[in-house]
Amino acid sequence: MSEPFHPDLSPDDPNPSPSPSPSNEPVPPTVQPFASNPMSPTSPQQPPMYTGSPAYPPYPPYPYGPPQRTNGLAIASMVLGILWIYWIGSILALIFGYVARQQIRERHNSGGGMATAGIVLGWVGVGVLGVILVIALISYSLSP
Repeated sequence: MSEPFHPDLSPDDPNPSPSPSPSNEPVPPTVQPFASNPMSPTSPQQPPMYTGSPAYPPYPPYPYGPPQRTNGLAIASMVLGILWIYWIGSILALIFGYVARQQIRERHNSGGGMATAGIVLGWVGVGVLGVILVIALISYSLSP
């Protein structure tokens, strides 16, 4: 395989060496690795760095309080309001929901939304029970 072609080398020269560089070209500076930090403020190439105001300590972490506990009666009220369990669940959902709302106000627990959902679903269940009882009474009274 042949060597790469260099225009400044003669093909007949047995000891090829590159021609010396002309004197008008700048010579790159030699860099010694790890000799000094080129970005240091004393470097002649960089302006001095602005340090600004003195460093302040960071803010302390925000003290989180203990997590709020969810009221158990609120959970039971919502579950019973969803299940109805032959309308007994609706009545229990109302009772547990009102008691849970009172406890949540006193103890600052979480679960107010679940207690409200249990109360609403309990009233829906009681309303459906009332409608069914009215329909049953009307149909019983109209039958011969």
